[in-house]
Amino acid sequence: MKNKLHYSVLATAFAALVSFKADEGQPLQYEDVFQLEYVTEPQIKADGSAVVFVRNRFDQVQDKRLGSLWLSDTKSGQLRPLDAEKDDISSPLWSPDGQKLAYISAASGSPQIHLRWMDTGQTAQISHLPGSPSDLSWSPDGKWLVFSMFTPKKSENPVQLPGKPEQNGWAKAPIYIDTMQYRADGRGYLASGYRQLYLMSADGGTPIQLTQGDFEHGGKISWQLDGKSFYFSANRQDDKRAQAQNSEIYQLTLAEKQLKQITDRFGPDHSPALSPDGKWLAYLGYDDKKLAHQADQLYVQNLASGAVKALTTDLDRSIDSFAWAADSEQLYIQYDDAAEGKIALQPLSGKRKVLLDQLGGSSYSRPYTGGSFSVSGNGALAYTKMSAKAPAELGYFRNGSTKQLTELNKDLQLARDIGDVEEFWVTSSVDQRKLQSWLILPPNFDRSKKYPLILEIHGGPHTAYGPVFAMELQLMAAQGYVVLYSNPRGSTSYGMEFANLIHHNFPSQDYNDLMDTVDATIAKGFIDPEQLFVTGGSGGGLLTSWIVGHTNRFKAAVAVNPVINWFSFVLNADMYNYFSQYWFPAMPWENPQHYLKHSPISYVGNVKTPTMLMTGESDHRTPISETEQFYQALQLRGVETAMVRIPGASHGIHIRPSNMMAKPAYITYWFNKHKSKG
Repeated sequence: MKNKLHYSVLATAFAALVSFKADEGQPLQYEDVFQLEYVTEPQIKADGSAVVFVRNRFDQVQDKRLGSLWLSDTKSGQLRPLDAEKDDISSPLWSPDGQKLAYISAASGSPQIHLRWMDTGQTAQISHLPGSPSDLSWSPDGKWLVFSMFTPKKSENPVQLPGKPEQNGWAKAPIYIDTMQYRADGRGYLASGYRQLYLMSADGGTPIQLTQGDFEHGGKISWQLDGKSFYFSANRQDDKRAQAQNSEIYQLTLAEKQLKQITDRFGPDHSPALSPDGKWLAYLGYDDKKLAHQADQLYVQNLASGAVKALTTDLDRSIDSFAWAADSEQLYIQYDDAAEGKIALQPLSGKRKVLLDQLGGSSYSRPYTGGSFSVSGNGALAYTKMSAKAPAELGYFRNGSTKQLTELNKDLQLARDIGDVEEFWVTSSVDQRKLQSWLILPPNFDRSKKYPLILEIHGGPHTAYGPVFAMELQLMAAQGYVVLYSNPRGSTSYGMEFANLIHHNFPSQDYNDLMDTVDATIAKGFIDPEQLFVTGGSGGGLLTSWIVGHTNRFKAAVAVNPVINWFSFVLNADMYNYFSQYWFPAMPWENPQHYLKHSPISYVGNVKTPTMLMTGESDHRTPISETEQFYQALQLRGVETAMVRIPGASHGIHIRPSNMMAKPAYITYWFNKHKSKG
């Protein structure tokens, strides 16, 4: 009787909560960022009975992501925690026999390799490394682990000053730099050294360094069946300036530590995986033609004959990842098609078959595509499942049917009115191409009313938005705006030709595509054409700055992490070696006219739109000096402007949850300030 009463009370409370939501339509609040949870790195057990995954949330006190390992039973859906919540936990990996689980945790204060014995539940830290391990891989017999780790290289300052007392208050010594890659976004100025591969006993102990030289080694590792060697990828070219992308597949023997080069072409070959029967080596890559966008294709090499076959050239989509089927005759491939993640079964010969869609959801701040999956020996799949109403949940596929194993955000969905996402297609006025677009509608949306519109533009530019939950955009919609986002020319998941329409030509007609989507949205009848606003980040920040130099139709604009001047960007960005070779026809000093033609700074004299700029002070991808150029130019012209500097933030402003709140809060503040009254 007591239990019946208890469940009756719970049912009544649940019904009341649902009714409250339906009646009141409570919009998302900024602090709801800390209510989000999402799934990453699903790893299914070889027999398909269980999936281990990282369960992520944001801590309001520490202002950062916290993760914990959870296990889902694929039959019952029962969830249980495996490890305590940590600020940095990743890379769960089943042992070959399924009896142990390796993972990386910062429980001790720094990332280290840990093991969990699944029969007893005992856990132990088995490494004491000076750096952060990554790319974990079990040997076939489960006795060894291989991983990659940054390994410092001793360097001395070439100048030693005399006369320095033992006890002194001298200034810090000057820093001498002579390497090409000396800083990286999110990491800052780099220490001298390279990523090397190491071997360590699965029982713990001292790691053995396997690779040498001034080269970056790592990525996905795949073992030979006898456990005597493994495959990996590395760029071991002497001329890294001319061959920045040119990595090859190598085989390394454990006994002799000898390297054998497996692939040899101009292009990035990576992610090797040996077939279960040991006859085929699959990998991703492409023939590098120095285009702005180049799609990874899936290749297989017959190890007996050396013959190589491309399996996916007819697909015209970039293969994000893959895994062998148990029969060694087929591979599971992951790719984005028309802004949606898919998994297909690709045979060595014959027609591929799409198994599932709705893979994605890993990008919780903005609606980018992307996710991950794993496959069991019996063909069951675990994957990150996307939706427009919540970040990634855990999906499961078996024998043609799918189901969702988690509902981590059900409480938030019940408590808040999350904006509906509507898809529509627009015909480009430039060349009649079809442009996929979406609207996020505000709470209690009424089509008979008029709403202000925010155009939000994705970065990249060679990426794609999709019908994916995006907290930043949802928070803008919660303030009463209709939010429009689209995939203009240059976006991925529509084929190489569409993506490279802006090769050496960015920005250009992608501007026209975006204006066409705005016009089509206004034509729906519920947008106030006098209340138009525009924002975007990175490549979207560049396009925002470009837009205000080419039209005055927007009431206000916010350019986040923008590129303003291609000349200065190429010579300041962390990836300058790549950008200068792949995005432009010549070096900036060789063809300055081309760089300036496509730079928003060249059109700043046209700007009348009130424009805010926002960038992280530690952004090494689109450095804050880009923002400062446009801000100061607008100040000199007397155009209303503001600059928002995010202390300590890199290019990924949203990584700190408080910054994920601040970004849409500042954007809507600026737009509300310039919204017409009445």
